[in-house]
Amino acid sequence: MRITMFRKLMAGEFGQVRAVMIARDHVLSSLGGRTADQALEAGIGAKEIWVAVCDAFEIPESRR
Repeated sequence: MRITMFRKLMAGEFGQVRAVMIARDHVLSSLGGRTADQALEAGIGAKEIWVAVCDAFEIPESRR
């Protein structure tokens, strides 16, 4: 998954403004205590980050 697709999925799920805030501020333990933005910078794949966000926010399988 490309980063642009990750950003599009985030915006579709949370709205543009909230998606940016979640990616910047919400720490995910499954990503080693990183935010989504920090995980992207660390080279973690966008798909892995999307799955972590989906798990943390209990997003249904149909929208993953």
